[in-house]
Amino acid sequence: MNIQIIEQLMADVSALLMAPVILVIAVLFVYAFFAAGRFVSEYLIRRKNQLAYQRDIDTKTATNYRGFYVHNYYVANQTASEDELEVFALKQLEVLRVVTRIAPMLGLIATMIPMGPALKALADGNIQGISENLIIAFAAVIWGLVISTLTFWPASVKKRWCAQELINIRKLRGQ
Repeated sequence: MNIQIIEQLMADVSALLMAPVILVIAVLFVYAFFAAGRFVSEYLIRRKNQLAYQRDIDTKTATNYRGFYVHNYYVANQTASEDELEVFALKQLEVLRVVTRIAPMLGLIATMIPMGPALKALADGNIQGISENLIIAFAAVIWGLVISTLTFWPASVKKRWCAQELINIRKLRGQ
């Protein structure tokens, strides 16, 4: 098989990937704003319930509190093992962590796909073709980084919240 056929096939398939990648980036952008808003809401709820929650931890009382998901899971399943609680906590963080990691990758993919046509336009002396492809390329990577930025901080803070709740559950159990 001729290597040029394989190269052309790879170029054609990559060009076909551009629309789905841009679509996924747009969906993740909407999700990132939703996640940021949800995070602010959870922060306000947790702040409101923090004193009562801490008082119950100190008195070893297990009560449900809005915004304390791992703790509430424990209250509903007091026989749950440490591993079960950790898996539940990880599930609470999973989507945010995946979006934080995958958005820059998709931005890079959407950056690299138009680079081929941009280089071809450069070889042909087509300045407009170069600029059109580079605009798409750089916009995609910026969107990917913005998405990652919007989801990284909530993911990090929620990870700390889950870790603190796991520590408090150990206190409730007397460990």
